[in-house]
Amino acid sequence: MTDDLVDAERRSLVAVAYRMLGTVTDAEDAVQEAFVRWYRLSGSERDAIVNPAAWLTRVVGRICLDMLGSARARREQYVGEWLPEPVPAQSPVAASVGVDPLDQVTLDDSVSTALLIVLESLTPAERVAFVLHDVFGVPFAEIAQTVGRSPDAVRQLASQARRRVRERRPRRAGRDEHDAVAQAFAAATATGDLAALIAVLDPAVVAYADGGGKVSSARRPVRGADRVARFLLGLPRLQPGAAISPTLTGDGLAFLVTVDGRADAVISVAVAAGLVTDVYIVRNPDKLTLWHALGDGGGAG
Repeated sequence: MTDDLVDAERRSLVAVAYRMLGTVTDAEDAVQEAFVRWYRLSGSERDAIVNPAAWLTRVVGRICLDMLGSARARREQYVGEWLPEPVPAQSPVAASVGVDPLDQVTLDDSVSTALLIVLESLTPAERVAFVLHDVFGVPFAEIAQTVGRSPDAVRQLASQARRRVRERRPRRAGRDEHDAVAQAFAAATATGDLAALIAVLDPAVVAYADGGGKVSSARRPVRGADRVARFLLGLPRLQPGAAISPTLTGDGLAFLVTVDGRADAVISVAVAAGLVTDVYIVRNPDKLTLWHALGDGGGAG
C-alpha cells in the first residue's frame, strides 16, 4: 500500500470511525491503531489480503466496537452534558459513501448532532452494524467478521438499530426550512429581541451545552422557550469580545463563535415544524480542533 493510498484510506476510515465514536480524536486513535496492526503484519500476510481497504475497515470496526464498550463508563465521568463533536461540512470527516436507497436511513444527516446523539443510545454492536451498512454500504458478511456474529445476526442488528433510529430521531426539517429558521434564530439572538427569539423556539425547546469541565458552560440542559431564550441572550455578556459567523455543519446552517480569532464554540440547532426544537452549544476545546484553522474564515458556503 503506497503512501498516497494510506492517506486516502486514512481519510475514509476516520469518516467511518467518527460516526461510530462521535469525536474526531477518538476516530483518529482508532484508525492509527488499525494502521499499526496493518504494519505489524509480515509482508506475506499483507500480500495475502486481497482488499486492504476492506481489511482496514473491518479492523477499524472491531477497534471502535471495543472503544464503545469503554466509552459508556467514561461518559458517566464526563462533566456536564456530552455532545458529539461538530465537524465542518467541508471536512473529509463529513464525507459519506452512497448506498442502496432502500437500505439507507438518510445520508445527508449522517453527521448531524441529532442522529449522533441517537446513535449513542444503541448498543456498540448495533451502532457498528448501522454505520457500516446503512451509512457506508459494507456488506453484512464483512460486518459479521468485525462483530464476530453471523451475517443473519448482523442483518438483525442493523434492522434493530434502524428501527430505533427512526423511533427516537425527531423528524428533521429540510435544508431550506432549517436554514431559514436558523437565520431567524440568529437574528433574534443578535438583536437581543426576547419576544422574537421566543417566537422561533418550540415551547419544549431544550438547550444543551458541552464544556467538558474545561470551560464554563451550563452543566444541565435548559428547558422551555422562555428559559432558553433568556439563557441565550445572556451569553454575550460572558464573552463580550466574541464574533459570530455563519458556517455549515452536518446540521446545516450553524454558527461559529470566535474570540480573538480562535474558535470558542459551535452553535447548531435542530428544527421541526418551523421552530427550533434543540440548541447544541459545543465549547469543549478538545472538540473544536477542526475549527481553529477556520477562525474568522468559517463562513457558510
